[in-house]
Amino acid sequence: MKKKQNKWIKPRHRIIRNILCAVIKPYSVWKYGIKIEKFKEQENRNYLILYNHQTAFDQFFVGMAFKGPIYYLASEDLFSKGFVSSIIRWLVNPIPIKKQANDIGAVLNCIRVAKEGGTIAIAPEGNRTYSGKTGYMSPSIAMMAKKLKLPVLLYRIEGGYGVHPRWSDVVRKGKMRSYVSEVIHPEEYLELSDEALMERIEKGLFVDEGNDKAVFKSDKRAEFLERAMYVCPFCGLSEFHSAGNKIKCKKCGRKIKYNENTRLEGVGFDFPFEFVGEWYDYQENFINNLNPSDYTEEPLYKDVSGFFEVIPNKKKITIDKEAEVSLYGDRIVINQGKETETVFDFESATAVAVLGRNKLNIYYDKRVYQLKSGKRFNALKYLNIYHRFDNIRKGEENGKFLGL
Repeated sequence: MKKKQNKWIKPRHRIIRNILCAVIKPYSVWKYGIKIEKFKEQENRNYLILYNHQTAFDQFFVGMAFKGPIYYLASEDLFSKGFVSSIIRWLVNPIPIKKQANDIGAVLNCIRVAKEGGTIAIAPEGNRTYSGKTGYMSPSIAMMAKKLKLPVLLYRIEGGYGVHPRWSDVVRKGKMRSYVSEVIHPEEYLELSDEALMERIEKGLFVDEGNDKAVFKSDKRAEFLERAMYVCPFCGLSEFHSAGNKIKCKKCGRKIKYNENTRLEGVGFDFPFEFVGEWYDYQENFINNLNPSDYTEEPLYKDVSGFFEVIPNKKKITIDKEAEVSLYGDRIVINQGKETETVFDFESATAVAVLGRNKLNIYYDKRVYQLKSGKRFNALKYLNIYHRFDNIRKGEENGKFLGL
């Protein structure tokens, strides 16, 4: 006989949700300056919530706008922390998904939760924005919505990039807002093509924080911006060092100031970009015009990083605490000591993904490896170069998608 499947949704999830909201809401308002608008039309039914992703706290903002528990899609990194992951599963039972991969298991689990009457929340970007603009969304989101047949709520988070950019460790003093901007009912979206539904989702969730209409106060506004930026408009491929409210190119020595209104300003020169989003777009265009085959003899970058193997849904195994990492146009080479070398050639890699602020996952030979370095480590350049190589390999020289 087939073993009866345990229910995903547990009565305790509602109790835990209520306790968490009572504790976290005052903290969120104080720390993030956020105004969370309740969804008053919820009634007694379940939804598919789609939200743009700006801060590490977004799931809590979403949860406080609704009654009852919400089941979030979460990357496998959350489920590879041993005992901590077990506690998280017991408390809120998120739905695991493999980052940068088509995960049929995640889809089936979402269907299961929906059938049990659960509300599901997904950040279609799959990543927090580095630039302040809502990023690329997988077209599979539209197909997922049609499979679940739940009312779709578009939940907008605004001001989060100004308050806490992905590349920063510091929460600034400023204002945020989160709210349901649109409800799309099944009888409406089932008549649409996948492309038309996806276009509506993208339009409804798009936020561009590149403006100077708000103020975000901190004396460390530019710190760790080098996690996001590695192309200088004057030097090309480069490295940066930040301190306080300024970031400096190590090649040309130019300094850029990050102002309270998020506007960028050259120190003693005219900087060509007003906001990080414009600089970030320039960086992506630069990489999309790069020929990776020109960089196979000498490394583009060298870093020192912790090197781990991730056992999905279980734990991480330390391979080397201080490995020497070299990025080439067609591979990542990791030297552990003087004699052991691990090569991840892009031709054979399944995927590369950035997690959190600056961790890098490499999916290779049916295994998952992770690089986790110091606070100033830029994982984004590895992701972008891999995708540039992959686009060319697939015959898409003009492809623009670089992994985020």
